[in-house]
Amino acid sequence: MNPAARPLRCAIYTRKSTEEGLDQDYNSLHAQRDACAAYVMSQAGEGWTLSPEFYDDGGFSGGTMERPALKRLLAEIEAGRIDVVVVYKVDRLTRALTDFSKIVDVLDKAGASFVSVTQAFNTTTSMGRLTLNVLLSFAQFEREVTGERIRDKIAASKKLGMWMGGCLPLGYDAAGRTLKINQEEARTVRWIFDRYLEVGSAHQVCDELAAAKILSKAWSTKAGTQRGGRVIDRGALFHILHNRTYVGEIPHKDTSYPGQHPAIINGDVFAAVQAKLADRGRKPRAKGEPRKPQRGAPLMGLIHDTAGNLMSPVSGAKRAGATYRYYVSTAVQSGRPSAAGAVPRVSAPLVEETIASGLQAIGLVSQAEAKPNWGAIRDLIHRVELGLGTLTIELDGDTFDRYIRDMSVKDRMPLDRLPRSANGPILKLSVDLERRGGAAWAVGPLGGSATTRNTVDPAFAAAITRAEAWKNKLMTGEVATVEQLAKAEHITAPYASRLVRLAFLAPDLKAAILDGRQPRDLTLQLVSTQDIPLDWDDQRRLYAA
Repeated sequence: MNPAARPLRCAIYTRKSTEEGLDQDYNSLHAQRDACAAYVMSQAGEGWTLSPEFYDDGGFSGGTMERPALKRLLAEIEAGRIDVVVVYKVDRLTRALTDFSKIVDVLDKAGASFVSVTQAFNTTTSMGRLTLNVLLSFAQFEREVTGERIRDKIAASKKLGMWMGGCLPLGYDAAGRTLKINQEEARTVRWIFDRYLEVGSAHQVCDELAAAKILSKAWSTKAGTQRGGRVIDRGALFHILHNRTYVGEIPHKDTSYPGQHPAIINGDVFAAVQAKLADRGRKPRAKGEPRKPQRGAPLMGLIHDTAGNLMSPVSGAKRAGATYRYYVSTAVQSGRPSAAGAVPRVSAPLVEETIASGLQAIGLVSQAEAKPNWGAIRDLIHRVELGLGTLTIELDGDTFDRYIRDMSVKDRMPLDRLPRSANGPILKLSVDLERRGGAAWAVGPLGGSATTRNTVDPAFAAAITRAEAWKNKLMTGEVATVEQLAKAEHITAPYASRLVRLAFLAPDLKAAILDGRQPRDLTLQLVSTQDIPLDWDDQRRLYAA
């Protein structure tokens, strides 16, 4: 051993994306660990010693930081008990650039580093970090290509009439890659079609379904989460009446293919219902067709409560010349308050501003315009659900993909990692609620702050990531001024100036924002509209009070 060498405590981290093969006596995790252990032994002369602790994540994707062994390892690094992290390949540590930057920040703060035994990297040099960034960009590219292949496979399978998963339609149960008829539910579906043909009123059919206590399809996700089992409102009813699955077809985007499952509804009955819907002016919006603008109520037809009821616009009493607007559950408006969701009423400006700000902060809506372009926002949104403390925005997958197609890898990264439903990506924002008369109400400025940060705010986290990237461009000379930066990013200079200041927040405040641990009143709107003190201690006193 070199007597001048400082002892370095080494920890080996291993990961495998799937659980396949982990039950074998010698699996991929063992092979990775053996290779890393041999490398550590070869450096014994430099003072390297191996930690006896195992940090193995079997069955965890490299695209997320939610890995138990990785969390334990980072905690040990922050505590100063690990000097070097040893991995077989860098993609075992992470496959995402944003996560990589977080890990490197933890290592830098602790004075630690990491080594890939099959790739010569040194994270203490700028060239080493550049090489790693390039490598991780290819890993990100590989994930995107894999996603495209999966989407192509789904499209090809649907052309063959196969059921590829998603929300089960009322009247069917899953049977492998096809559907089988649930006879009890099928009787309800046939009654819905026949009754609508008879009365021609969606309101009446919904009321009769509610009176008979007939609910939507109830099902469980693989994670055990219960979905469905809600009152069938007009939106859900029209979805049933337009669903070509009931005539034995498999819908895919703007077309459908002959399915391998039996039909519940006769083709003539289905055609008659479509004709009646067309006569009454109700037809589904085609893929790519812009939504109609809704003056004064941009979320009309999009926002629902947790029971699945639409929330319609209502104007409140005037005070000092001002009209107060709300979105109120249609269950409440029709005299059925017990059928409403967790939040029966919300301030319209509050929820509209929250959605517009959230979409602007992650780069999906332009900051160049003085007012939000609600035509573009409506095209981007498939559905909004207001829950108890959470505003869930389900985006339209096709429109979303068109929006991000020309974005840089850096800007796309936070968007690519949004969770997806069958319709498209999902963005979750938080809203503050207060109790009034035993019920929860979403309140606005008159009732106090409307935002709370007990979970990661994707818009705030994305804004921090973008601000860091912009600061690096300015400091390295890639752009000389904020005006040049704004022009390159296709935004206004004042917005760029406001957002780049986020990069100068104290490291612990930025880490808290990225982890969803920031103080309740520390919001994106707050820090982007007021002067941020340069002194980190002043920032902590101001924002963490």
